[in-house]
Amino acid sequence: MHGLHLTADLYGCACAPTLLTDAELLGAQCVQAVADSGLQAVANLFHTFPATAHGPGGVTATVLLAESHLCVHTWPETSAVTLDVYVCNFGGDHSAKAHALMGALQALFKPDRCSVNGLVRGL
Repeated sequence: MHGLHLTADLYGCACAPTLLTDAELLGAQCVQAVADSGLQAVANLFHTFPATAHGPGGVTATVLLAESHLCVHTWPETSAVTLDVYVCNFGGDHSAKAHALMGALQALFKPDRCSVNGLVRGL
């Protein structure tokens, strides 16, 4: 086993507010970003959480990839998003595609600051 696991914490996201609260809208954007990066979606699940006293409910969007997964969590009350992109590199190196997907999602949310981490797995 060998792979690349990228994570990002996005703050001050200046995207359309509905992107942080509408599961179907966010899901469609995720599936398109996966395709545009050259990765292959095989299944997905998109869920909007109920509103609370703190504000509107956030979204979790998960796309199962032939290469592994993408998971996005939104916090509309703080304009924050976490991203998780993991690709297995067994049989081929998908690292560039993982970086392309991460970059596309960062651009989509338009954060004013972010923290990105990468971990090579299974050395």
